[in-house]
Amino acid sequence: MSFDVISLGEALVDFLPEKAGARVRDVEIWRKCLGGAPANVVVGISRLGGKAAMCGVTGEDELGHFITEELAREGVDVAHIRHTPLGKTGIGFISLTATGERSFLFYRLQAAEFQLGLADIDHAFLRSGKVLHLGTNSLLLPSAREASLAAAKGARDAGQIVSCDPNLRLHLWKEPGELRALLDQLLPHCTLVKLSDDEMEFVTGETTPKAALKRLRAQGVAVPIITLGPKGAVLLAEDFVEVKAPVVQVVDTTGAGDGFMAGLLFQATRVASTRAQVEALTSQELEPMARFGCRVGARVVTRLGAIAGLPRLNEL
Repeated sequence: MSFDVISLGEALVDFLPEKAGARVRDVEIWRKCLGGAPANVVVGISRLGGKAAMCGVTGEDELGHFITEELAREGVDVAHIRHTPLGKTGIGFISLTATGERSFLFYRLQAAEFQLGLADIDHAFLRSGKVLHLGTNSLLLPSAREASLAAAKGARDAGQIVSCDPNLRLHLWKEPGELRALLDQLLPHCTLVKLSDDEMEFVTGETTPKAALKRLRAQGVAVPIITLGPKGAVLLAEDFVEVKAPVVQVVDTTGAGDGFMAGLLFQATRVASTRAQVEALTSQELEPMARFGCRVGARVVTRLGAIAGLPRLNEL
C-alpha cells in the first residue's frame, strides 16, 4: 500500500489571532494557517512519520494554492486535490478566550469544498491507503454526500479501514436533521468512529459515553471512541477502555481531536492494514494506541492553531 492514511474532505484556511483573549471584532493582527479537520489529520500522520495523502476540492485562488503548498511542504501527497473556479477556498476566523476556548466565524457556505463529487472519487487511489479517513463538514450538497458515501462503501466492501470524525459544525446546516440522516448512512461503513462528548447525543441519541459507544457498536462500528477533552477518552473493544489525557497548559483547543485521531491512526497502521485486523485488536492492544492519541492531542493544545502543536515522533 502506498499510504497509511488518505483523508477525504475539507481543507480550508484558518485565520488565528496574534494572541488569545480578544473577540473577532477586536483582533488587529491575524495569521493564516492550514485548517480543516481531515487536512489536520494527514499533517499529523506525516509529522509522526507516516505516509499520508489528501483528496478534496479547493478554490482556484491564492488560498487554494496556499493549502496545497502547505500540505506538500508537510510531506502530504496532494495529487488528488482539485482546484475549481466554481467556488472560493473556505476560510474561518477563530477567536480564542484567555483560557483557549474557541468561537468560530466561517466564510464557506459557497466554498469550493462543497463541489466534491463522484468524479473526485478514484477508488483505486483511495484503496492505496490502509485507512480512508472522512469528515462531514464538506457534505452540504447532495453530490458531495453521494461521493463520500460511495467512497466509504467502496472502502468497506474492499475490507479497508474506514475512519470517521464527524467534527460537527451544526451551524453550517440549515436542516441538522439532514446531517443526522447522513451519519446514519455513513457510520455503518466505518471501522473507527470518534465523537467528542458534546457530539454524542446528537449523533447517537445517548447522553452518556458508554451508552453512546454501545449505540455506535450496534450500528456496525468496530471501534467506537468518545473523547472527553482534558479527561481523556473512552472506547469500546471487547470491553470498555478508558485512558487519561496528560495535564498540560492549554493555549488553544483547536485541533485537539484531530491530533488524537492522527496519533491513534498512526499507531493502528503500525499493526493493521485491513478492517478485519482492526476488529481483531484487543482492549489491551487498543489502550496504548488511545493513550498515544491523547498525548498527541495534548501537545496540540499547547500551541496556537490546529497545526503548530502537532508533534514529530521524536518529540514524544
